[in-house]
Amino acid sequence: MHLARFTASAGALALAVAGMVGAFAPTASTAATSVYSVAPYVDMSNGQEGMLDTAVTGHGLKAYTAAFVLGEGCNQIWGDTLPIGADSYTDPEIAKAKSEGASVIISSGGASGEPLAWTCTTQSSIDAGYQAIINDYGVTQLDFDVEGAAVADTASAARQMQAMKDLKATNPNLQFSMTLPVLPSGLTQDGVNILQAAKNVGIKIDVVNVMAMDYYAGTGEEMGQAAISAAQSTLAQMQAVDPSYTYANLGITPMIGKNDDGSTFTLADAQTVESFAAQHGVGRLAFWSVDRDQACSGSANSLPTCSEISQNPLAFTDAFVPYEGTSGGGGGGTSSDFSLALSPSSASVAQGGSGTAAVNTAVTVGSAESVSLSASGAPSGVSVSFSPSSVTSGGSATLTATVGSSVAAGSYPITVTGTASSGSHTATYDLTVTGSGGGGGTGGGSLVNAGFESGSLSPWTCQSGSGVVTSPVHSGSYALQVTPTSSATGECDQTVTLKPNTSYTLSGWVQGSYAYVGVSGGASASTWSSNSGWNQLTVPFTTGSSGTVTVFVHGWYGQGNVFADDFNLS
Repeated sequence: MHLARFTASAGALALAVAGMVGAFAPTASTAATSVYSVAPYVDMSNGQEGMLDTAVTGHGLKAYTAAFVLGEGCNQIWGDTLPIGADSYTDPEIAKAKSEGASVIISSGGASGEPLAWTCTTQSSIDAGYQAIINDYGVTQLDFDVEGAAVADTASAARQMQAMKDLKATNPNLQFSMTLPVLPSGLTQDGVNILQAAKNVGIKIDVVNVMAMDYYAGTGEEMGQAAISAAQSTLAQMQAVDPSYTYANLGITPMIGKNDDGSTFTLADAQTVESFAAQHGVGRLAFWSVDRDQACSGSANSLPTCSEISQNPLAFTDAFVPYEGTSGGGGGGTSSDFSLALSPSSASVAQGGSGTAAVNTAVTVGSAESVSLSASGAPSGVSVSFSPSSVTSGGSATLTATVGSSVAAGSYPITVTGTASSGSHTATYDLTVTGSGGGGGTGGGSLVNAGFESGSLSPWTCQSGSGVVTSPVHSGSYALQVTPTSSATGECDQTVTLKPNTSYTLSGWVQGSYAYVGVSGGASASTWSSNSGWNQLTVPFTTGSSGTVTVFVHGWYGQGNVFADDFNLS
């Protein structure tokens, strides 16, 4: 998205900065934990602050995304080169909109800059910098717009997610979005890697916001439907990384009017996208930008300042604002609903052991509500508990399935139900009970689908590109193909719960360069080989007090495919 330099207007300069101490302190509205459902971008550096004021006071805009804060080394500035918290142009604009009832999301990055984690390599300074934005503007939501070469910078993405994990621990209401380039077919692999970076540190991106614009597919592209295709494809990619993602974790941000590639996002396209969002409970609708939500006057032909199409002022704002009243992001609708998902959704547990899963809920429509959790379908000898036993939608609980020593080996689907005043939703936890001491010695021990003979990955989870193949195989009809890239190892994982403080041996057949097999989590051990033919790797390890470990197999960056088959735990 664009970043224009600031030209000061008399209105902006007339706002006194003095006496603004406390102007950005959180109020009941800004401290809400819901994701703002309609929050278009406002370029805070192009001198058109009057458009924001009119959108808020005359068109019902309840929230907006202020763009952009830029990283400069380990410092941060607004796009007009003034420091955050001390910008005599931008800070009064934000304070004025707040006084008129509009909440703000602060966005870092953009097409002409990068967020702090991309320009600073000191983690403590990154954490402190983002905390400064929270403190200076009293916000509970941050956005990070990552474009161009920055999307492929995996080291910076890792710092970004560590910062979000750190800040969420000290700011319980903090939510953040990652705004990423997209095609109608979804995120690029670099974008998927950013999702994986969040999972790697154990957090979830609250909103994955797709830039549904500038596909460079020709001026005949139907932009409304292309935005929907991008949203659907991106959600599938999100759920491949973390099955608990829902439409409530997705944002859609088109560029209204004429795009840089010559395509045009029309008011009809806006209605198409708004209707899709309402049908599916999309977490956020935005657009670039409120400043552009007007026809060009005279001979003006400027993407940063007008839409370059025939329209009434703020017509796109009017098209999107009604979604505020029908969605769960802070609108005025009276109906509510929620989603329920398990991560992982399956587990293999030895007799006498236990398995756990996160029970994740999200607001999909209306407001957060209390959700009571229960389970049914567990066999005799298996107890299922939740901690806590009820959550506010948007929160998570931990499911624990404890397996008695006399429970027969087998597969047991357990139904998890969340019940609220709006109704109930269910999810299935597939529990596989194996023999004690590792699972009976056949079919992979406590591992499920250890030879991939189901023809699918489940319950293995893999980085993008890896999957089940029919050739080459070590035995049976299927094997696993692990596909590394220059920025990812292609890793595939399965979490199992074994006896605590017990010695085991993991074995698996592999072929290919730099094939790694091992366990992590409750134990840490691995080995590797480089061989053009099938060879068996064995990894001895001892479980910790929980008995839970993650079995993994991966290749190495840019070193070609690795194949794996016939794993076993004994």
